[in-house]
Amino acid sequence: MQKMGLKTFFLSLALAGISVVSFAVEASAIITTADTLPPPFHTKSKKNFSKVIGWKDGSKPMAPEGFTVTQFADNLEHPRWIYVADNGDIFVAESNTVLKGILKLGAKISRKIKTHHFGESANRITLFRDANKDGIPEKRFVFAENLNQPFGMLILNNHFYVANTDGLLQFDYTLGDSVLRGPGKTITTLSATKPNRHWTKNIIANQKGDKIYIAVGSASNVAEKGLDKEVNRAAILEVNTDGSGQRIYASGLRNPVGMDWAPGTGVLWTAVNERDLLGDELVPDYLVGVKEGGFYGWPFAYFGQNADPRMKEDPRPNLVSKTLVPDVDLGSHTASLGLKFYKAKSFPAKYSEGAFITQHGSWNKTALSGYKVVFVPFQNGKPSGPVQDFLTGFIVQGSNDSEVRGRPVGLEILSDGSMLVSDDVNNIIWRVSAAKNK
Repeated sequence: MQKMGLKTFFLSLALAGISVVSFAVEASAIITTADTLPPPFHTKSKKNFSKVIGWKDGSKPMAPEGFTVTQFADNLEHPRWIYVADNGDIFVAESNTVLKGILKLGAKISRKIKTHHFGESANRITLFRDANKDGIPEKRFVFAENLNQPFGMLILNNHFYVANTDGLLQFDYTLGDSVLRGPGKTITTLSATKPNRHWTKNIIANQKGDKIYIAVGSASNVAEKGLDKEVNRAAILEVNTDGSGQRIYASGLRNPVGMDWAPGTGVLWTAVNERDLLGDELVPDYLVGVKEGGFYGWPFAYFGQNADPRMKEDPRPNLVSKTLVPDVDLGSHTASLGLKFYKAKSFPAKYSEGAFITQHGSWNKTALSGYKVVFVPFQNGKPSGPVQDFLTGFIVQGSNDSEVRGRPVGLEILSDGSMLVSDDVNNIIWRVSAAKNK
């Protein structure tokens, strides 16, 4: 590791006031423990890029009995994230991983572009309006263009916020506007240092509406390019609504993406996409109730106090010993991204206040993993049962475990209680509705 980079990284934690403290976690909330994890490199790391074949002959994702799945929108360009305004307007960020030069050539050779649609980014936000709430939008607008890999969106205090890969933008906005006017104002910069492997930046406001939280993934897998490239990354940042006062709220989170507040609590939860190349069953992606000032291990440790053997030059045992344990194991190499607590009423009661999580699907496991939407039941603001499959059918059965129909990523709940799920490789948004309340 680069000596100066390490100093810069840890100085940023100190200046942010990060206190790395351990805490007790109820055993019932943990599905995986350190005792059940295999050792590093127990299996050989596998590259398994799926082949996307799309939804043919009227096929569509499968939900549990009593639910209906329909197509809400199509003809998008890599729809990554969804945000719903209080008036029901639905915003979709269309953005993608950008590859250039030798990286793009290598992706073509390895099938990454063909199977995962890497390469170009639309850099656009599209607005859908479904005035009669029948699940079919009557109007569609180009809401914003010429952005820079936009992802997270937020409406707060007559402003529309967009999280580009390199900064948080603030626009003047009136509820019901069908287009964003002007270039917007960058109110805080965000690191997009190469390789910028985890380029998405998600945002959410606190319940008082005076703070914004920004999920920022690591630039690399395990800081292999130097920790000087990781300053203010692998973390959730907190800023004031004008962008001032940036500080690290929690760190050591390799790639936190979806964020939401657990109902009835003041706890911010996030879905974290963990590290690669340690074997088929390492490292589990996870769902965690974030502790302010908490440190979650990256890159020195994983899933609690398990040291990553690749950090030989500076293993930081003091940080390994203080690494906090996640709450729920979501499976290794699932690429768990989207997160929403179900606060509506139309789904059956067992889904009330539980967490839905999209699993985009990963490339680093012998058998394809993820490619579905899962559900974690909650009671009193805490996980209360095992992870359950909810929306499946994305993996093609009997295809030698190589073909998939799509990849879910964005997730939102509409005012009528139905769910929207974006399928970014097919440029589709699916709608899941309950036939009746049970």
